[in-house]
Amino acid sequence: MTKFSSDEKVQAVMRYEKGSESLKSIAKSIGVHHSVFLNWIKQYEHHGEKAFIKGYTSYPTQIKLDVLHYMNEFGTSVRETAAIFNIPSHSTLLSWQKSLKSQGIDALQPKKKGCSSMKKGFKAQKDQTLIEGSVEALQAEVERLKMENAYLKKLNALVRNKEKSPNKTKLK
Repeated sequence: MTKFSSDEKVQAVMRYEKGSESLKSIAKSIGVHHSVFLNWIKQYEHHGEKAFIKGYTSYPTQIKLDVLHYMNEFGTSVRETAAIFNIPSHSTLLSWQKSLKSQGIDALQPKKKGCSSMKKGFKAQKDQTLIEGSVEALQAEVERLKMENAYLKKLNALVRNKEKSPNKTKLK
């Protein structure tokens, strides 16, 4: 899918507003579906050139509820509501509707993106709470040494298996 700059979108909408070309012919000439182009036109009508300048937006729960309430109260379509509130895709509204119906208001809470951060210093705090020479500290040390021995045994077994492997290539 081709991404269009805001200037390209504005130029296409201007071509349509001149009235010399049809919506479908312009959409076909620039390589988008006519429904996508119609969405551009509606966004431009409501917001002007600012409609096409986008960045990532995280919508708070209250805004999501307000948008859905507006759509229900005034009976606007999903596409029209997306254009009015300058939401890039009508499918966003559809997912909000579905989440609200199936899981309630809590489903509209913004979610953090990406991986969760690791708790730094957890191991250091655990070690600091153990007093050196205490029973717990000695048990922790024994456990650590057992894990180390198990690791070394497995590594040794892997090395031996690799040496015995018949697929081993011989150097000339």
